[in-house]
Amino acid sequence: MANKYIATPTQTKEILKKHKFSFKKSLGQNFLVDVNVLENIVRNAGVDKESAAIEIGPGIGALTEQLAIHADKVVAFEIDGRLIPILEDTLSAYENVQLIHQDILKADVAQVVKENFNTGQEVHIVANLPYYITTPILMKLIRDKLPVTSITVMIQKEVADRMAAKPNTKSYGSLTIAIQYYTHAEVVMNVPKTVFMPQPNVDSSILKLVLRDEPPVHVENEDFFFRIVQASFAQRRKTLRNNLTSHFGDQYDKEKITEILEGIGIDGGRRGESLDMEEFAALANGFWQAEEN
Repeated sequence: MANKYIATPTQTKEILKKHKFSFKKSLGQNFLVDVNVLENIVRNAGVDKESAAIEIGPGIGALTEQLAIHADKVVAFEIDGRLIPILEDTLSAYENVQLIHQDILKADVAQVVKENFNTGQEVHIVANLPYYITTPILMKLIRDKLPVTSITVMIQKEVADRMAAKPNTKSYGSLTIAIQYYTHAEVVMNVPKTVFMPQPNVDSSILKLVLRDEPPVHVENEDFFFRIVQASFAQRRKTLRNNLTSHFGDQYDKEKITEILEGIGIDGGRRGESLDMEEFAALANGFWQAEEN
């Protein structure tokens, strides 16, 4: 059976030839052709026979096949209609897979979970995401507060590093805070470009996000918190005071901003990348209270 897995260069070429399939650059299609990498993804995701999996962008079914082998049930969302008949063919041996021809950004994933999986069953989202749309997909899945345990995705290495970054590093920024506010983020392995067909121009990493029951900090207003975070990173080389002065424009002058910062106990001469999540929460709450008064 091993040599018949979808995820080998030979099998992938045969499937593409049989179905006369050509890659669409606009959909960022790069298919995995290494079974070991796929098994690693599934293992890191925590998928087992008790749990269910949701896949985004199954392509020709390489990862779907490994999920079907290890999970109780798999639901896969595919946006490219040309791939549906191919998937029905390549996955015909697996009765525990359901395909949904839909854009994940428009899908009601919570409803899909309700209709397809057992009540209380652990659900893991697993995907090899197209690089051009990684962040919108992840932010939708996270903000929809889905009943899922984890999200394990193959994404561009640079983006994975940003999502799992620590303060005072080059990768740390507003995206880091947005992801880590909702999840525990960890890069579990790096993947060379040689395991893809066609080979992308960038290296990839597998990022695992475990959803938090509640955020790690208390903020008075979430939208305002994220606005302050983005403002603090608007120009990375600028100090916090200068970035916030630009952000608040005519509302507060530099003196007032310095006064608010001093009241919170944060030095306005620092840069955004030096603040941890707790300090950003204090910053946002301090400015929120100033707005309220």
